[in-house]
Amino acid sequence: MTAIRILVGSVYGGALLTAREIKKDLEAVGHQVTVLENPSVSDMTGNTDALLVCTSTTGQGEVPANLLPFYAELRDTLPQQPGRPFGIIVLGDSSYGDTFCGAGELMEEALYETAARKVGDTLRIDALETMEPENEALPWARAWAEQL
Repeated sequence: MTAIRILVGSVYGGALLTAREIKKDLEAVGHQVTVLENPSVSDMTGNTDALLVCTSTTGQGEVPANLLPFYAELRDTLPQQPGRPFGIIVLGDSSYGDTFCGAGELMEEALYETAARKVGDTLRIDALETMEPENEALPWARAWAEQL
């Protein structure tokens, strides 16, 4: 099966809990999954693992504090990752309007700049509609992993 690194951006723990549930679920079907709570660019260099960003969105569409150093380093160094598969799960609150799930858009843009290849559509989970994001994330992650 596939090796997957989940890059987590979490403020109150929802995205981290979701990432851990995805890890358990995907490992049960044979994937090798690593959850990175404080990722750095060095976590994605030297390997070819698929990347799955699982992040909440803070403030006005911003990347959470624990993922921000990774995002900044990624934008500053742009380590080329031609064809490397990635996916995005982003938690947000649609009452924020235009900035709803903005952290996912920022991460997607940064990964595209490294020549990584997006697999599937972004999963946007709205806190106003979903109290347990893992319920939406697990079937999406299974389908995403099958496309790798």
